[in-house]
Amino acid sequence: MPSKGVDAYAYICAGGCEVEFSVPGENITKRDLGDWTSDHLEVDKSKLHGTFNFTGQFNFKVTRNGEVITTQWADINTMTGNIEKSSMRTMFDQTSWISNELIITYIFYDAGSGEVGLPNSHQCYVVVSPNFSNWMGEAAPPGSDKGGKPFWRFALPAVHDVGMNSMSVPEALVQSAGTPFVTLLKQESNVFNKIADNATSGIVSAIAPNIISGLAVTQKDKLPDLLAIGSRYFEFRPARVHDKVKGYNCVPDEYYFTHGPIPGMMYKSFLNDVVAFLVSHPTEIIVVQLRWDGVPNECNRPNDDDLHNMLNEALGQANGSINIGNLDDMHRESIDSLRNSGRRLIMLKEVNSLSSYTDEANATLNGDSMVAEFDRLNTERQNDVAFTNIQCQATATNIRDVVIYSALSADVSNSCLMATKSICDRKTLPWIRNNALDRLKAEQNLVIMNDFFDGATADVAIELSKRRLDW
Repeated sequence: MPSKGVDAYAYICAGGCEVEFSVPGENITKRDLGDWTSDHLEVDKSKLHGTFNFTGQFNFKVTRNGEVITTQWADINTMTGNIEKSSMRTMFDQTSWISNELIITYIFYDAGSGEVGLPNSHQCYVVVSPNFSNWMGEAAPPGSDKGGKPFWRFALPAVHDVGMNSMSVPEALVQSAGTPFVTLLKQESNVFNKIADNATSGIVSAIAPNIISGLAVTQKDKLPDLLAIGSRYFEFRPARVHDKVKGYNCVPDEYYFTHGPIPGMMYKSFLNDVVAFLVSHPTEIIVVQLRWDGVPNECNRPNDDDLHNMLNEALGQANGSINIGNLDDMHRESIDSLRNSGRRLIMLKEVNSLSSYTDEANATLNGDSMVAEFDRLNTERQNDVAFTNIQCQATATNIRDVVIYSALSADVSNSCLMATKSICDRKTLPWIRNNALDRLKAEQNLVIMNDFFDGATADVAIELSKRRLDW
């Protein structure tokens, strides 16, 4: 009988919660805390009623103390393997479920038949965590012994490419400056160059939004939600829209997060959301680093005055309660001294760090090469750097055949970045939890960075923070 598989992954770090995965004729329930689980289910024609009924439903249900919190589903055709209807049809249908106490983050990848090494089973990854909006205050309460510990004891959960969490700006460019923008992408982006070699210009132009979404969008949640999930470190590359399309006036002439030549979140919006969060969460401290690696020269960068003015404008809403910290504060001050002085927004600019990322290691579909790169991390390599950044995101977009296949078969839920998330996280995150503190003992912050930021990544960093605060 024809069937289509679903690989179901779960991580739970909130008490009293269960995740149930089900297909016709089978269900699996997960409830253990702090464990990355992996199971396989089949939507099988033999389990469906009706001779001509080839469609079965996969779903997951999250409960807490027996109460259903959310249910998500996908109708899967057993003959073709295709998704017919789904509550998780696009990555932007997969935004996190958030309450004051609980957060559910999830990913659903629409798999093909396994071409170029990509999964041939649909991928579903569900994480259930507490709301981590105040995790620093809970780990190191103000006035406590731990509040008096150095800020560098914190391991900071981090969002990779925070500004690529929406298609609104790229879609505006495609609509208003379609051909010039696509031409620019071909000229500036290795990804688009690879695709252009295997498709006509008409095809590339027609599917440009899906290509951008599949290969450049690395987050699906809004910034306030990413902060609630637990992120406290961000890198931002502010620049204006590329000179070759700037004249089409399709978006405001502002500074945007820049992914190669692709603009994302507006920098002013980023700063406003960060300051608003700090005002409403007085125990928390956020680190932001500005950098411009990979930004084309034709995307004009802000000067120091521009940066100062935008930051001061955002700080206006704090009425003097938020001050700016620097690298020395990050290294030398205690957690409570930063809180008491209001220096709860630490701004860095092109600071050198030890990073686990390499083009070769992170270009993976299974995460093994990233873990091998993690194994090279040690305290000696931490000398003369400001902090250590352990990067969990796989950049399958650097694998030629994967890029071409994913782009030419692109739709809004089969990004190759989504394909690798669940497979890699269950290898990288346990390694970090089990090995990072033994291998990295320098007196500096650790940063744990990931795509499609989730509560499991946050939980690992928070656990490391608590252990470092006990030193």
